Amino acid sequence: METVREIAKGIIAREGGYVDDPDDPGGPTKYGVTLKTLKRLGIDTDGDGTTGADDLHHLTKAQAAELFIEHYYRRTLIEKLPQVLRASVFDMYVNAGANAVKILQRLLGEMGQQVAVDGVIGNKTVAAAMAAHAAGPAHLADAYGIARRNYYYRLGDARPASRKYARRRDGGKGGWIRRAESFISERYRLSDAEHQARVAAWD
Repeated sequence: METVREIAKGIIAREGGYVDDPDDPGGPTKYGVTLKTLKRLGIDTDGDGTTGADDLHHLTKAQAAELFIEHYYRRTLIEKLPQVLRASVFDMYVNAGANAVKILQRLLGEMGQQVAVDGVIGNKTVAAAMAAHAAGPAHLADAYGIARRNYYYRLGDARPASRKYARRRDGGKGGWIRRAESFISERYRLSDAEHQARVAAWD
């Protein structure tokens, strides 16, 4: 069983180093931490008393991991979810913010649980996740991973500039899809042909 620090280390590896992609609505990012996030939290990594672009460049992997664990795992109450969900929801929260929780809440609703889709983990969301896990523990993590994958495909459907994150230039699975499927059992991962059929309308 991975520790939260091991999960955070994996997230940082998937996110990579400094990126400032004009097609990314998140803006300048390093290790998955956006400049907007540093400013919102008032994190000063270069010690000049302010938070700006230089602070993102000075950000270390250790600092990113601590930020994720405190603000994206503990304060969001992801740590209260069933163990089988924590790594995937944590990873998705870093990637998509509160949408990670909304995806879970919609999934729980589809599973018959009564929970609001508000992007916030509270007692009702935790209880609903626990109930869904108790009813079918072997399937919950896969179902969430599949819901993540579908979310990414829908983003590509709606926003052409984002398609490069879901589909490589050669038509293969892009980083978003590989990321979601890393949390899905192999039998539920799409074949290359299935993936290409899903994105065929993007051409």
